[in-house]
Amino acid sequence: MRYPRLSVGAGATVEFDVNQGDAEPVTLHEGRVESMLLSDLGPLDSPTRLYGYVWTSGPQVVIRYYEARPPDSAARVPICAVVRMARGQMRKLSGSLPGIAIPEYSRGGVFIVDEFL
Repeated sequence: MRYPRLSVGAGATVEFDVNQGDAEPVTLHEGRVESMLLSDLGPLDSPTRLYGYVWTSGPQVVIRYYEARPPDSAARVPICAVVRMARGQMRKLSGSLPGIAIPEYSRGGVFIVDEFL
């Protein structure tokens, strides 16, 4: 999926779940999520909202985004982006129950990709 001037590999910082504010650590539930850019991602200015899905079944949390809604627009635009962090920082902390993941951080890096693998 391509958004004009949004190139593969472009990255920014994202708050994983806007409904949990500044909670640290954040509790992510399997399913849909609304996140918020904390820095600009190409033409998408902070605080653009990102809409995607959280998977919690493995040892690490997986977050993929399908749509973005810029702050000055009511329309959503298609994107293809993933959360990536170095050194296994998306691992679930102990105490994460089935269907729930508690990652170490409530923010991370989001990157544009060509497709989900």
